Amino acid sequence: MGITLGMTALITVMSVMNGFQEEIRARILGVASHVQISSIHGNLTHWQRVADTVVKQPLVEAAAPYVSAQGMLSYNQVVQGVLVRGVLPSLEDNVADLAQMMVMGELDQLVPGDFGIVIGMELARALGVFKGDKIVLIAPQGQVTPAGILPRLKQFTVTGIFEAGHFEYDSGLVLIHMADAQKLYRMGDDQVSGVRLKLNDMFQAPQVVRELSSVLPVDMVTSDWTRQHANYFRAIQIEKRMLSLILALIIAVAAFNIVSTLVMAVTDKQSDIAILRTLGASPRSIMKIFIVQGTFIGVVGTVLGVIGGVLLAYNVGAVVAFIEWVFNVQFLSREVYYISTIPSDPQLADIATVAIVSFVLTLLATIYPSYRASKVNPAEALRYE
Repeated sequence: MGITLGMTALITVMSVMNGFQEEIRARILGVASHVQISSIHGNLTHWQRVADTVVKQPLVEAAAPYVSAQGMLSYNQVVQGVLVRGVLPSLEDNVADLAQMMVMGELDQLVPGDFGIVIGMELARALGVFKGDKIVLIAPQGQVTPAGILPRLKQFTVTGIFEAGHFEYDSGLVLIHMADAQKLYRMGDDQVSGVRLKLNDMFQAPQVVRELSSVLPVDMVTSDWTRQHANYFRAIQIEKRMLSLILALIIAVAAFNIVSTLVMAVTDKQSDIAILRTLGASPRSIMKIFIVQGTFIGVVGTVLGVIGGVLLAYNVGAVVAFIEWVFNVQFLSREVYYISTIPSDPQLADIATVAIVSFVLTLLATIYPSYRASKVNPAEALRYE
């Protein structure tokens, strides 16, 4: 039971950590891109030529240009700093999932010359704006006037609100049409900040970056999502490893209990061992008896632990919901946490690793008691019988 409970807890926790990692990755990459291409000179010219070159790579699914710049939004005496991203709605939907994240309006409503803007839900709450409101976007690049250098201001109409489920984007990202961004930030019609790529397999992003480095000019800079958001996923990975190490101690304690159980069995069965020895049983055969006993405990505990861990990992959401209903509590409140349900992603590699480690620990736990049993002296054991 100790091995079973330890393995069940360890498999469930690892599956939940995998689920959180996948959930965060999906929310980040729903707004960000798998690969970004920019120029060391600042603005990238002739982006269409670059896009046509990279989409020929077998792993590249789509490409879209973008304009990225800093700005400030002002509405009703409330000012918020934002990251302005100029996009082409027809192409942006191919590299990001923002179109599916819209809660008000549509991304296609960004029309060049209309100066429409799409903002995040948290930013809309902070400013107190709704769809159709007029807000002012302040560009940091100033313009020279007789009165001095003044920031450039432009009034935009809120055409949509999105919710990515990630505070960094929901509170600090705004989208405008690429043509409007080029006018506001005084860029040429063929100039952009870079090109964003979507891959068939996001985990091949580092390999694609290496391949593109040999195809693109030397003044091009390529980066992938594993570098841009490395801190998020590294923190989750470290937390997963630490929790796994801590919970592995439960299995270690169970293995130690096997040692103590077998030692007590050897002590209790000394006379029986002595009789077997006098009947011709070899020390090796006595040792095998207790190894089989300990191994049987380990096998049964491992099998039940795998079954219990997999069942709980696949149904952890329902179990947590039942516990919340019984005790009238809420572990992940929607008002506080962006992930209000417990995700779970059981992976075969994790389950196999836990099962192997558990079985090896139980097998090692049988060595000392079995060795002690094989060294029982029949004369000493039967002296007082």
